[in-house]
Amino acid sequence: MEKELKIPFEECKGDSVIWRYSKNPIIKRNPNERIARSFNSAVVEYNGKFVGVFRGDTHSTIPYLFYGESEDGINFIINKEPILFYNEDGSIHNIEYAYDPRVVEIDGVFYIQWCNGQVGAPTIGLAKTLDFKKYTFISSPFLPFNRNGVLFPRKINGEFAMLSRPSDGGHTPFGDIYISYSKDLVYWGKHSLVMKPGWEWWQSTKVGAGPSPIETKDGWILLYHGVTKTCAGMVYSIGAALLDLNDPSKVIARTSNYLLTPEEDYETTGFVPNVCFPCATLVDKDGRIAIYYGAADTYVALAFTTVDKLLKVLLKK
Repeated sequence: MEKELKIPFEECKGDSVIWRYSKNPIIKRNPNERIARSFNSAVVEYNGKFVGVFRGDTHSTIPYLFYGESEDGINFIINKEPILFYNEDGSIHNIEYAYDPRVVEIDGVFYIQWCNGQVGAPTIGLAKTLDFKKYTFISSPFLPFNRNGVLFPRKINGEFAMLSRPSDGGHTPFGDIYISYSKDLVYWGKHSLVMKPGWEWWQSTKVGAGPSPIETKDGWILLYHGVTKTCAGMVYSIGAALLDLNDPSKVIARTSNYLLTPEEDYETTGFVPNVCFPCATLVDKDGRIAIYYGAADTYVALAFTTVDKLLKVLLKK
């Protein structure tokens, strides 16, 4: 949180904890001729500009990951060809499909986590890049079925830490968030439960980690999605939790009310209606936060909050 937020940060005009950018969505349908829809994507700052790993659903409806960049964090140009991942031996790593990426910088290396097709089943893929030009595949940390792999932005007690949501074959998915640890990003263990779905309806079906957690003196702020099942389908909303700094499996606090739920047309109407799905945050030295989230599995949208506002609602200050 040493940098100044270069995105045009809009101040809150009411008492909302999270509020939407007035010119949403920032990425609309068909951002180029290869991509029909882009959503659930990750943005970071690199070399004085904003770069992103974007989910792009192609016209075959199979999703892949695409690189994009922007001068202002709002107007992005997304490449027409998917990202190529290379194995350590220099060969191309085969990608069946890839979606819902997260990106985090740890000690000068950018790590990409995404839902990765493995013999037709979803699990987590993990890769790294130094320059967003060459991408090296590291591992598939967990067996299928798993989604929402999210690395912490630094090692905890000397080990990498990753949140994930293991599930069954998808017919009766359970939605618990777990944490796992690794010394080398290849072999993962020490799995333990972090959060189960809540009793509140908006998060009663499943929960999943969103962007990489934000470190504060009071704990790790985790933005997450909570899901409820209705007669019209699933509804995805955004909530927040506070995790212990030294043992993030301990939940210090958690919002009982959602902080953002589908209400605007671009969130309620689209390929999959009623979805707000956070994947990235940018945080500056003053604690201002820009949240990139997927809307209705069709658009990328932007919202804002602050560290103080999130801590206030979590700790009821």
